[in-house]
Amino acid sequence: MKRQIEIFTAGCPVCEPIVVLVKETACENCEIIIHNLSEQNKNKEGITKMKEYGVKRLPAIAVDRKLIGCCKNVEITKDDLVKAGIGSC
Repeated sequence: MKRQIEIFTAGCPVCEPIVVLVKETACENCEIIIHNLSEQNKNKEGITKMKEYGVKRLPAIAVDRKLIGCCKNVEITKDDLVKAGIGSC
């Protein structure tokens, strides 16, 4: 079963390193979905999910439809991603 990883981004230089970090950390059984919220007219699903998951700041990451704990803090680290199950097949 694939692990679903959703990245909420503003498509900015602050968010891009997190997108890269997730892609580098993820394994072949991870499905990565990027919600670029700067494209609001094109990404209504991302905005709906952002509200559903309680995203308050960007970038943010949800794993299997749940916002991971580090996204409620100031910084996302590789250790946070691994603890959330990203990269474990």
